[in-house]
Amino acid sequence: MDLIPCQVRGVFVAVSPAGVAPAVLLDVAGDICLPIYTGLWEAISINSAMNNEISPRPLTHDLFIEFLNRYQVTLRALHIDSLEEGVYYANLVLSRDNQEEMIDCRPSDGIAIAIRCKSGIFLERAVAESSGLNPAELPPFIRLQAYLAG
Repeated sequence: MDLIPCQVRGVFVAVSPAGVAPAVLLDVAGDICLPIYTGLWEAISINSAMNNEISPRPLTHDLFIEFLNRYQVTLRALHIDSLEEGVYYANLVLSRDNQEEMIDCRPSDGIAIAIRCKSGIFLERAVAESSGLNPAELPPFIRLQAYLAG
């Protein structure tokens, strides 16, 4: 694997005549961005994690973090490692007692969990090269918070 570290730029909504589509925008090496379109609830969860918002009751991703902590499992990283027929695939890289395991996950869930764990997010170079965009090529986006307030 040839992995590139990336950062979450933010959570946005692409608005078009066909409707709205929430997206997480990843900044990859250089001038490459990668929009990952996701469901609204996943987008809200990622946005909450980025803003350090704590729900009065644990949401699904918070529950997963509690499970990891309770059983002394560490999230080492999220690897977004393939794109097949327009669908991104990812793996959570977990460790416990010096053993490393990978668990398949949706990138949106992985991002929500990785942000909460302050773990690295990595993108396979081939995926970045095949689907990454120059920021000028991105569709018009509205920040999720502005859209929801709007």
